[in-house]
Amino acid sequence: MTDTERVAQDDAAQVAAVRVELGDRSYSIMIGNGLLDAADSYRGLPAASHCAIVTNEMVGPLYVDRLAAALTGLYREVHLIVLPDGEAHKNFATLQRIFDALLSAHCDRSTTVFALGGGVIGDLAGFAAASYMRGVPFVQVPTTLLAQVDSSVGGKTGLNHPLGKNMIGAFYQPQRVLIDLGVLRTLPDRELQAGIAEVIKTALVADADFFAWLEIHLDALLARDAAALRHAIGRCCEIKAAIVGQDERESDLRAVLNLGHTFGHAIEAGLGYGEWLHGEAVGCGMVMAAHLSSAMGLLDVDAVGRIERVVARAGLPVRGPALGSDAYMALMRRDKKAQGGEIRFVLLESIGGATLRAAPDELVAAVLATCTSGVRS
Repeated sequence: MTDTERVAQDDAAQVAAVRVELGDRSYSIMIGNGLLDAADSYRGLPAASHCAIVTNEMVGPLYVDRLAAALTGLYREVHLIVLPDGEAHKNFATLQRIFDALLSAHCDRSTTVFALGGGVIGDLAGFAAASYMRGVPFVQVPTTLLAQVDSSVGGKTGLNHPLGKNMIGAFYQPQRVLIDLGVLRTLPDRELQAGIAEVIKTALVADADFFAWLEIHLDALLARDAAALRHAIGRCCEIKAAIVGQDERESDLRAVLNLGHTFGHAIEAGLGYGEWLHGEAVGCGMVMAAHLSSAMGLLDVDAVGRIERVVARAGLPVRGPALGSDAYMALMRRDKKAQGGEIRFVLLESIGGATLRAAPDELVAAVLATCTSGVRS
């Protein structure tokens, strides 16, 4: 074996574990290569005779056989539920398909649900697990960068409504999160870029040094450098685990993780779910939030420039679609952070320091005039 092969083998064997501390609902985020196939990945999960893998038409052909093979020795019956792909299907009709399949297979209260896919699958399968027979165990197996660094961690589950994104759901924690770095090799470039938006967001709200690291190593992330991905995913999970451990149900601190989401959700709903990827809308939303932070005297213009440059370098849009100020404002007033019709935004006081505040409508309208131009080509 050559030195290069030995180093590669040693790296593949490394498994990092990040703990989400929530008392009797605590769990581990496992990060490494080959976790889909490793017996240790599933050791210690609740005992059951049945399990169900929820996946989609894109991810299933790539990875479901590997996951099913690993689970066959642990469960008497492994059921497969394949859903259509895309944000447009994150709705009640698709949720009903999960319930139909679980009931048809005679799944009981001990059945463990495995969510194999990106954020849409994780949110739908998690909400189904939270609701089926008033709650069954579930495991997150995220296959996109966005899901690995954000949506699979923290227990937010749910679906979209035509009037607003993620407006129906529940906080329901997984038993475990299994992040197999190897699955990112098949991730389309556009999905990778969308995931990097959430990496940027995490750095902006909590870690200025991590943001500076991103400025230096962004090209390595885009090139799927293994060491860069491992570091970025691990740091994002550490930050999110610490925040969720302090504020599981987003009563205060956890809200900062929604930087860019108030604008971003308006973009997604205004265009129609699926036109822009969630990470693309969040990337653009972060730029809007940075400009609004500056307009309110919280963030210096140099920081706004740094943020906009990183978002653009990641291949993400920095100008939003021209929905019109009235449409944006109406959609944002339906945001979950809005109170009494007043929109509250996650804003930046510095890179690495976020706050939740209301903003005057006239300032928001001015930012929208500056930061919107047209739809992504």
